[in-house]
Amino acid sequence: MTTESAPQGIPAATIIIFRNAPDGGAPEVLMTVRSRNMTFAGGMAVFPGGRVDPADYELGEAVAAAHGLAPDEAAHQIAAVRETLEETGLALGLSGEINAASADAARTMLAECGALAPVLAAFGWQLDLAQITPFARWFPKNEAIARVYDTRFYLADLGTGAVDVSIDHAENTHLFWTTAQGALDAAERGEIKLIFPTRRNLERLALFASFAEARAQAEAIPVRTIMPQVIEQDGKPWLTILADAGYPVTGELLETVARG
Repeated sequence: MTTESAPQGIPAATIIIFRNAPDGGAPEVLMTVRSRNMTFAGGMAVFPGGRVDPADYELGEAVAAAHGLAPDEAAHQIAAVRETLEETGLALGLSGEINAASADAARTMLAECGALAPVLAAFGWQLDLAQITPFARWFPKNEAIARVYDTRFYLADLGTGAVDVSIDHAENTHLFWTTAQGALDAAERGEIKLIFPTRRNLERLALFASFAEARAQAEAIPVRTIMPQVIEQDGKPWLTILADAGYPVTGELLETVARG
């Protein structure tokens, strides 16, 4: 059975948002700590994102051709844009007259109506999906777990660091900017907790000295669905991933893997 015909998880999407570091060092990415009462990854530090809603598929069907995308891929990218606005207040993947005030008002409207299409119409905005770059797809399929997410990851560049973000208070406890290596170091110190996919993605992101480098690698390596597998190595079980998908670390002792 191929990956594409495997049993489907819950479709989800997220954007890994880059910004220039204030000190001119390695670029920073935006992360959030999920509320401990959330069913998935409660208390874990993750990238902002969420499930693909029916309204995302409806809008995806309508605009896919104009963006040169399959409807399913368009729906995932729209979900990533919507979730970013909803969770952080950042209007990425959009174009039009966008400023702090209009983004805040749009976020309020989105919270009320739950769909992106009415927000676009109300504010005269358009989707600009060229702003986001497909980066990865993770589906940690587990027959014993009912809620498994099939998540597509995207990259986007905020550029300047002089943009405010704020939590949505419903799913997250706080947002923070960090370098990828900084997040890994914080996890080693026990300051944050990382699930397996987030740790592997941070290790990959830590390879890049700029957003341009990250985008170039993402464009050079075709996105393939990563479905972690348990193998035995030196008498111990390891959770492993594809060896040729751009990740510098492709396995971790199963006993050390944080569960979502």
